[in-house]
Amino acid sequence: MIFEGKALQVDRLPGGNARVDFNLQHSSVNKFDRLTLEELRTAVDEVAKAGVSGLVFTSSKPAFIVGADITEFPAMFSEAGDRLLAWLKEGNEIFNAIEDLPFPTVSAIDGFALGSGFELAVATDFRIGTERAVVGFPEVKLGIFPGFGGTVRLPRLIGADNANQWIASGDQIRADQALKEGALDAVVAREHLVSGAEKIIRQANNEGKLDFRAVRRRKTTALKLSPIELQVAFDTAKTMVAAEAGPNYPAPLAAVQVMHDSAGLDRAGALRKEHEAFLQLAGGDVCANLVQIFLNEQFLAGKVRKLRPAATDVKSAAVLGAGIMGGGIAYQSALKGVPIVMKDIVQEGLDLGMAEARKQLDKRLARGRINTQQMVDVLARIEPTLDYGQIGHPDIVVEAVVENTGIKKRVLAELEQKVHDNTIIASNTSTISIDELASAVLRPENFCGMHFFNPVPVMPLVEVIRGAASSDRTVATTVAYAKALGKTPIVVNNCPGFLVNRILFPYFGAFSALIRDGAEFTQIDRVMERFGWPMGPAWLLDVVGIDTAVHCQHVLADGFARMALTFESALDLLYDKGDYGQKTGAGFYRYEPDKRGKPARLPREDSARLIARTQSDNRNLDDQEIRDRMMVAMCLEAARCLEDGIVASPAEVDMGLILGIGFPAFRGGALRYIDNMGLERFCALADRFKDLGSMYYPTENMRAMAANGKTYYQQAGGSGS
Repeated sequence: MIFEGKALQVDRLPGGNARVDFNLQHSSVNKFDRLTLEELRTAVDEVAKAGVSGLVFTSSKPAFIVGADITEFPAMFSEAGDRLLAWLKEGNEIFNAIEDLPFPTVSAIDGFALGSGFELAVATDFRIGTERAVVGFPEVKLGIFPGFGGTVRLPRLIGADNANQWIASGDQIRADQALKEGALDAVVAREHLVSGAEKIIRQANNEGKLDFRAVRRRKTTALKLSPIELQVAFDTAKTMVAAEAGPNYPAPLAAVQVMHDSAGLDRAGALRKEHEAFLQLAGGDVCANLVQIFLNEQFLAGKVRKLRPAATDVKSAAVLGAGIMGGGIAYQSALKGVPIVMKDIVQEGLDLGMAEARKQLDKRLARGRINTQQMVDVLARIEPTLDYGQIGHPDIVVEAVVENTGIKKRVLAELEQKVHDNTIIASNTSTISIDELASAVLRPENFCGMHFFNPVPVMPLVEVIRGAASSDRTVATTVAYAKALGKTPIVVNNCPGFLVNRILFPYFGAFSALIRDGAEFTQIDRVMERFGWPMGPAWLLDVVGIDTAVHCQHVLADGFARMALTFESALDLLYDKGDYGQKTGAGFYRYEPDKRGKPARLPREDSARLIARTQSDNRNLDDQEIRDRMMVAMCLEAARCLEDGIVASPAEVDMGLILGIGFPAFRGGALRYIDNMGLERFCALADRFKDLGSMYYPTENMRAMAANGKTYYQQAGGSGS
């Protein structure tokens, strides 16, 4: 044994080579935390004087190295200056030392080699992988780019065009593509991974088949492209990346720019460019927000794991009510391997549900994500029926009938008599009180809410609503089922609108009030889309359905007086006219099928004249006021949800909004948005709109936090917990 630590060990292989084997203690994965970096520095120093003929890097875990320890980022990035620069230099000194060792080096990759894990691999002379190997630089998804030499070595290894694509997209690259494009030198069976690496070392040392010094020269000198070739490669990439990333995500374009700027430099000069650009990104709000989202995701996953012991395995399911929603739930369950019975009272509903499942499978088939046999297998796991007798005794039944309290209660009471005493019943309701619905069943401990967002196959969030009588088993099993469907479940306590819709409807209320005060809905949409929303509020209301929105508005107004509209709104007018949005072909906008059959949004000539009847003022509102009124209303309700204990953490509030309604991820969520602004400034902004009603009143807790200079994530310990 040459060296043994807590993150890695170095031993001698029979062929006279050394092996650095990563095996971070008390962790399911290898990652570059501070301990691992320190031990790697020591290991490289020891290997350099050990008299070996080559060095192989391996992993004892299922993955090679998944990247840096992101939990260390917030503290380090908040001091984006000397401390962060020292970390970058430290990592690069170690990787440079590996690249400069006096013998060949090989990374033997099985599983994931991502981020700094892949940067280590490209610092070695050669890379060999198994068919399970997956490599890539996902850093742009955190608002940064590779900082341990990835932007320097990758373009010199696989070419500027490929490097631009790999780094700017953040994609994970499978072994076959990595081999084809030059990032891997060989792909072998897992049992031959180490012996294959040693064979490469022999070929580099003794057989003259591989020139490892030539590889190093290529990686440590300027790119071998003419000025015209450089200009074409990088200008084309910048145009494409800027269009795809948009103005709110600076990291992809910055990555391409830094590779362009350093293309004519040697390793030392190129690394300095990388560090300078990395520091600028790491110190920005976008990076901080995206890193926090990653930590929030880990926090949510941890909460799901903690619930797992109380859950019952879901081996079979049923959905009551077909159509688009029921068909989407049935498709998702069958796709993920859980057989499901889809029950409706009319054949037309079943036909629509099965058509929805086939449509989704056709999309996957067209994209090559499944084959014909897999499509047949998924459809075979959906059993459509009009007969209660066919439901049997599933582990869970999702009730997804029409959003009407009376109808749902009748259906739930009838359903409970048809299933096993231990069957969990979950209502897919978007607004109706779970406790009210629970009054219809004899075993309320087996009942909870399970709110899917539409369209089910696309939207990642499921709200699991805990009623007053819901048992831990019921909640845990419903969460486990949502997770099995590939969704992100968030457990919320019962209230009108639950979490996401409760926060969304003050935003819609602000929209209606802006129109009343003279704003054009097209201007509001334009402002909010520029803010980062995937669609403005008018467009979103058309997609949700004006009828659905009006119903939800009444439910929420009954629960929270501040949400009641005291004027005839544009929604009321469209509802009375029967213009419900996409589903009727007209709402705020007009809709016609495009070439692919999808509803295309088009201007509606008479909408302005129609909506003018609801406007008591025709004053011009500037973009800033529109944005502030919309966001303050939403953020205040988000804060109230946390204070009311609807969820337990800022992470759950913000991730609910990001996953459920597309809150701009680069802004981090509603509570993160308040934190970034500062509570004192936010409360002052809200006070400017106090004449608009109590929807704009900060809570006493918010004012107290503001007075003490506190933030939501600071109070939660930084991770949202």
